[in-house]
Amino acid sequence: MKLTVVIFLAALLPYCSSETQISKIKPSAKGEAPAPAMSITSLMSAHGCKNFADTLLASPAEKTFEDNLQGGVTIFCPSDDAMKGFSPKFKNLTAEGKQSVLEYHGVPVYQSLSSLRTSNGLMNTLATDGANNYDFVVQNDGQDVTLKTKIVTAKITGTVYDKEPVAIFSIDEVLEPTELFKGAPTPAPAPAPTPDADAESPKPAGKKHKSPPAPASPADSPVGAPTGKVADSKAADKSGGFRYNAGALVAPVLFIWFGHLLV
Repeated sequence: MKLTVVIFLAALLPYCSSETQISKIKPSAKGEAPAPAMSITSLMSAHGCKNFADTLLASPAEKTFEDNLQGGVTIFCPSDDAMKGFSPKFKNLTAEGKQSVLEYHGVPVYQSLSSLRTSNGLMNTLATDGANNYDFVVQNDGQDVTLKTKIVTAKITGTVYDKEPVAIFSIDEVLEPTELFKGAPTPAPAPAPTPDADAESPKPAGKKHKSPPAPASPADSPVGAPTGKVADSKAADKSGGFRYNAGALVAPVLFIWFGHLLV
């Protein structure tokens, strides 16, 4: 009887030792290494949006994006060229305005490119807060997707990352919300042309020239003008009455009278 028990225990011992070894080899769920956190700014920097990523890292808006990663977020990152052109406007904003512009480039829901291509309409953003709408219009034309504000229209130019719950797309313009930037004023319509508008405008008068003097009358002309008695008679005619020269008449009378005495 004792011999039988000893033989049974001896036969069971190898199985017990092997199960112990297997249990030691089996990994523990608690000992698994955590998955590395995704860096959205590193992804953007590696795909042509470094300026936007660096600006985001220096702003409280970066935490807003990070807090929405687990619940789902879609990010539109402007290209480096777009950020460079927008830089003067961005510098003139307040700290709160800068944060709002950055958060304006995030949508608090995951949207793949295929779903954006079938979507049209308003979208709220991470900057939306009560009375501050901070929304834009998604519009698609075939395979092209555009994001429209009342200030600019941006086009999706590429996919940086797209794996639920996070999608990042590059765009060619910085989105400008109307809450911070006023749209360009609508030009007033030109006034309707008047009937005289089509006629050629008269040319401005040139310098005035003195009119040439009127030609002299025969009496006033120095050439061929009558002299002596004729001139006096002409003068009499011009005055409208008769005018005589006494000297011209007295001389003949005295000559006749003196001759009569001599006879």
